[in-house]
Amino acid sequence: MLVESPPEQRADDTPAPPRRRAVRILGLLVSVVILVLVALVSLAVGAKDLSLGQVWHGLFEDTGSYSDVVVADRLSRTVLGLLVGAALGLSGAVLQALTRNPLADPALLGINAGASAAVVTAITFFGITSLSGYVWFAFFGAAAVGALVWFLGGSRGATPVRLVLAGTAISAALYGYIQAIMILDDAALGRMRFWTVGSLASGSDSTITQVLPFLLAGCALALALARPLNAMAMGDDTAKALGANLNRTRALSMLAATVLCGAATAACGPIVFVGLMVPHVVRSFTGPDLRWILPYAALLSPVLLIGADVIGRIAARPAELQVGIVTAILGGPVFIFLVRRRRTAQL
Repeated sequence: MLVESPPEQRADDTPAPPRRRAVRILGLLVSVVILVLVALVSLAVGAKDLSLGQVWHGLFEDTGSYSDVVVADRLSRTVLGLLVGAALGLSGAVLQALTRNPLADPALLGINAGASAAVVTAITFFGITSLSGYVWFAFFGAAAVGALVWFLGGSRGATPVRLVLAGTAISAALYGYIQAIMILDDAALGRMRFWTVGSLASGSDSTITQVLPFLLAGCALALALARPLNAMAMGDDTAKALGANLNRTRALSMLAATVLCGAATAACGPIVFVGLMVPHVVRSFTGPDLRWILPYAALLSPVLLIGADVIGRIAARPAELQVGIVTAILGGPVFIFLVRRRRTAQL
């Protein structure tokens, strides 16, 4: 059920008191420190734990030893987790603002379903088995569904309700198509079952290079939308009075969310709860102002994603649990607790 923010919690552009602003800036600095620490843990911890000296040696004095190779592999994986985490957090925050629903996430508008349908099509009908091939199919599948949702939602006359209804209908149809293909094609089932779980194990220089331009462009666009989305949170009439262009803001918000989620899903598969939970948690201590929600989400979402990846590596040694499984296991109970405590949804 769609839930609009109550009027007393709606964002505006009124400058925060100096003390509150200082606290928020300090919080951002603390978030950066936490992210750096989690990244270091990601480099050091895995099936084989490494000392800080070995991590340092692998980063700056690579001689080709076993520990250096391990650090190099984990570095690509960690960088991908940082980029994908930021993308999922920003896309979730933008979609929650766009739909005025604090429980919205990228799956709500069918973006994950579009990427998954494109990958299963690539496997079954084009015989593509490499990740480099999946990336482009998944990205363009997500982009195509994002454009279709925008068109069915009314394009220039789109409203939050229409967009959600269009996304839900398209998701249902696409997931039916995916299940049908996977039942009929054993090869597609075998390959898709790993991709659909969501994993950072695909982290490599090639994967990062392919998705980096899209992720950077999407992050920049999402951050630039903070002020107009704040205006829209106060209602369409008020936003128009403040000079906001509603159609342009909605179109750019859809574009930003589609690019971010599409590129992230293409690189790692669909990863749940990050884009849903982190913006929701951030909003509980920043308030509804997207000028603060978006930077915090961009920093804390990678903390959750990389941290979950580390837990997955050590929970089933010498094997590992994919990060998508860990985020689902951890995110479900935590999010239920937060929803019940904050009472953000009324049935």
